[in-house]
Amino acid sequence: MEYSTFGRHVAVDTWGGNLDILNSAELLESHMVEAAEACGATVLSVQSKQFEPQGATVLVMLSESHISIHTYPERGFAAIDCYTCGETVDPQLAIDYLVDVLKPERTYAKKFIRGLGELRVEEPIAQAELVK
Repeated sequence: MEYSTFGRHVAVDTWGGNLDILNSAELLESHMVEAAEACGATVLSVQSKQFEPQGATVLVMLSESHISIHTYPERGFAAIDCYTCGETVDPQLAIDYLVDVLKPERTYAKKFIRGLGELRVEEPIAQAELVK
């Protein structure tokens, strides 16, 4: 069986939003696994770190690649990204799910097309599409 190297990588910075979730590795883990399921990905493992006095990092390893988040609740900031290989899993669905959960005031996003040669950057995703 031959596999494609095609992949999509969505990165988003969020500002504002639910500080309780941003400061809870446990809640973030749960929501990120749900985000993976929402986009049809296969979860292989989850790792997280709760920082003191605040902040969290969560990595969800997928069969298709990964979803990650690193938060700074004191600044209302989260850096989120999702990379998936192949045509069947759309990382944008996972990002949309997480943005819907976090409810940020502002988002800034880019989508990269990978695995076809030179990285291609698609037009920024409209904030209206990310902030519901």
